[in-house]
Amino acid sequence: MITRQATTTLWRPTGPQELDLVRESGWRAWPPRLPEQPIFYPVLNEDYAIRIARDWNVKYDGAGFVTRFEVDSEFLRRYPVRQAGGRTILELWVPAEELDEFNAHIVGGIQLVHEFR
Repeated sequence: MITRQATTTLWRPTGPQELDLVRESGWRAWPPRLPEQPIFYPVLNEDYAIRIARDWNVKYDGAGFVTRFEVDSEFLRRYPVRQAGGRTILELWVPAEELDEFNAHIVGGIQLVHEFR
């Protein structure tokens, strides 16, 4: 019998530069954070990711993208869900120094699901 690994779907709104680095990874990993970015923030619902990509990334970067990816649910238990605003504004806060380990627990690839210009 094959046991399927439980995963959690996460979403990531992103700008063009970060998306280029994800593409360069073969759609397998998030790039290291910049020094002024101590936390990696994946979000827990598509609507929130769309709002950030459309309303924030387009304004500041000229384009915004939404990605979807699966992460091992057991591994994610170390990161409590943070409510960053309204009841549907939910995200995880992954310290930058843990991003390589986080990337190692992505199941499958990172998928581009929305684009805004």
